[in-house]
Amino acid sequence: MTGAGAFACGTSTYWQQRTDVVVIGTGVAGLVAALAAHRSGRRVMVLSKVTETATFYAQGGIAVVLPDNDDSIDAHVADTLAAGGGLCDAEAVRSIAADGAKAITDLVADGALFDEAAPGRWALTREGGHTRRRIIHAGGDATGAEVQRTLDHTAAHLDIRHDHVALQILHGDTGVTGVLVLNDDGPGILHAPSVILATGGLGHLYSATTNPVGSTGDGIALALWAGAAVRDIEFVQFHPTMLFDAAAGGRRPLVTEALRGEGAVLVDAHGQSVTEGVHPMGDLAPRDVVAAAINARLDATGDSCVYLDARGVADVANRFPTVTAACAAAGIDPARDPIPVVPGAHYSCGGVVTDVHGRTDLPGLFAAGEVARTGMHGANRLASNSLLEGLVVGGRAGRAAAAHARQSGPVHARAPQEIRRGVVDRSVLQSAMSAHASVVRDATGLHRLTDTLGTAHSVSLRNRTGFEDAALTTVARAVAAAASARSESRGCHHRGDYPDTDPTQEVSMTVRIHDGDIAVEIPTAVC
Repeated sequence: MTGAGAFACGTSTYWQQRTDVVVIGTGVAGLVAALAAHRSGRRVMVLSKVTETATFYAQGGIAVVLPDNDDSIDAHVADTLAAGGGLCDAEAVRSIAADGAKAITDLVADGALFDEAAPGRWALTREGGHTRRRIIHAGGDATGAEVQRTLDHTAAHLDIRHDHVALQILHGDTGVTGVLVLNDDGPGILHAPSVILATGGLGHLYSATTNPVGSTGDGIALALWAGAAVRDIEFVQFHPTMLFDAAAGGRRPLVTEALRGEGAVLVDAHGQSVTEGVHPMGDLAPRDVVAAAINARLDATGDSCVYLDARGVADVANRFPTVTAACAAAGIDPARDPIPVVPGAHYSCGGVVTDVHGRTDLPGLFAAGEVARTGMHGANRLASNSLLEGLVVGGRAGRAAAAHARQSGPVHARAPQEIRRGVVDRSVLQSAMSAHASVVRDATGLHRLTDTLGTAHSVSLRNRTGFEDAALTTVARAVAAAASARSESRGCHHRGDYPDTDPTQEVSMTVRIHDGDIAVEIPTAVC
């Protein structure tokens, strides 16, 4: 890497380096983007805050239409739109779904191995909201681990900087000029005309989540602070079946939806079906429906959890080794015992507004994966569409970022003064979000949440913890504002005081920061 050195600005000294493309994140979208930009002939630097990625923990699989079965792109698009509650961008959905098979072919060429039903023919399963068996998987329920292994190996030759925290996107009048980062040497400037956000989700807004420890909403906060738009941020998907442990918070194992696709059933403590009469697809209804049904049953019974009964699933230990291991660690044998589960914060359906090539409204800033809002997911993500989107849009974003860097040429980032952000104590924030912005919200709770977030105090960003707390506070404010503005239930956003869907609110709301305050841009169609 050229241009190493240090310079002073005010009372601070920054080290500095130059590259063409900076990728922030090392999950599926980040590494696919980095490889695509590198293969396009650009210098690429990848920033990794923590080792764990959400990709690694993905169990279910990848939704993809293969050529030799009874599936079709039209059917996949229809299922995605049905799950998305009227807020998907149909053209974006079709564009991404149509490129799925090629993305899988490219991944296999890089060494990925998927489970086979017969030699040369991949095994397919079905998950909630899908009308076809179109989910390919690896290692039974270890698809994400296989995707991560493949990409880690393929990208091993890239310039990957570990323990680097991106503190701020730097930009001028014409677009992005670089990133302010923090590592063991202190703060530094990476001069680059293209930056790709691939930071994953925001699960640690809540006390318990299926997300790894680094999922603190970083990319969404970075984009908001840079003036970029965020959309559909109120739609936080709660996975219906997170392994229940009354004593544990933080990251909790999920119990893959594919178990229900293979015949496992959801029952309450009395053995009664949780979803019977709720939806025609029963336990394989879209995730928002199942999560809401579980929440309603728990409210009615006062129980702490419901149960996923997988005792009828053939050879469950071999088909689902990841779930079996997680259950064993909790003293549960899925072949003999019903699995205690609750909904858990899992996936952000909204995010930084991009097109299907990852471009944001700030020239030179791109986003891909869970941090981005392409229009693929709308108000509720269809199961196993996440790895699909990460593969397809990650590659496109990498190529688009490389093209932008080539066209832009070298840039020079101006060193910032001290950065101060509002912070709420993390445990207080997580408790408030869990209480008032979880599976079901209402105006009273959201008002209390807003009051809590209003107690934020200004701090200087000097370490990773302070940065994450600031990111969580900013993103929580965005979620609370958008959830308060949407006075209806739609997709994975459920309002206890507005249980019905309002056709006049079939629009996406955009959030930006104006003069330091969160502002929700509400389309005129919303009453």
